[in-house]
Amino acid sequence: MDNSKDRLHKVFFYGLYMDEEILKSKGVEAREKIIACAKGYKLRVGKMATLLRDESSKAYGIVYSLTYEEIDKLYKNAGLTEYVVESLIVETEDKKEIATLCCILLEPPKEDENNEKYFNSLVECMKKYKLPIPSL
Repeated sequence: MDNSKDRLHKVFFYGLYMDEEILKSKGVEAREKIIACAKGYKLRVGKMATLLRDESSKAYGIVYSLTYEEIDKLYKNAGLTEYVVESLIVETEDKKEIATLCCILLEPPKEDENNEKYFNSLVECMKKYKLPIPSL
């Protein structure tokens, strides 16, 4: 078992961090890309994106393998300290279930909170990776 700081962890991304170019610009290597969906969750974009539990929904995204240091670069070191890491089971395109880490907001966005610029960028990202487009 590899207990080194360099060991890889599967992380499910549902926001703009799905984009390999954005990860690269943050000094993160996007390894082992897997298209997946989280059943029982829906995407919610307020000021920032998060997943909310909703049994009748699916949230689509991409799983990459990252080190803890890379996860910290994306969240803690970038000032996104409102996000916490949770474990999540996602389903791949070939119907396999895999365990992943996922960063979500504990405090959901308020109903009147939105970020149209972020949402529009997210729609373009989802088109790029041929993922279903969520409604706002």
